[in-house]
Amino acid sequence: MTWRRWVVPAIVLVFLAVGTWLALSTSRAALDARTAARARRVVPDSVRIKVEVLNATDTRGLARRAMFSLRDAGFDVVSFGNTTERADTSIVRDRSGHAQWAALAAKALGAARIEQKPDSSHFLDLTILVGRSWVPPRGPFRP
Repeated sequence: MTWRRWVVPAIVLVFLAVGTWLALSTSRAALDARTAARARRVVPDSVRIKVEVLNATDTRGLARRAMFSLRDAGFDVVSFGNTTERADTSIVRDRSGHAQWAALAAKALGAARIEQKPDSSHFLDLTILVGRSWVPPRGPFRP
């Protein structure tokens, strides 16, 4: 008779555990879907676009966050850092004469001004200056 006293609470605990597991797995799937939609790749798989990302603001770490966002979009970010130049709007400088690649980078950033500044000594396709108006996408923290 004492075992009957434990059957009902055991069944309730099993149902609670299964319900919690289902709720967590569906919310994790929704988060993964949102992250995948945010990190949409804009660069074709067969193309390698070498990019330098420079922070043109006083906000610390903005170039690093832009680097992650651009890598998610398919760009090959070879360096990132700061510049003494300041900009309100992000600037994409086309170094290799591929205007369509600069347009892809501007699209990945959301809004950016495109400048044609060919420079074969940089061995880069694009130089991106991240301006004050750029807002990093929301997403999981990356250490």
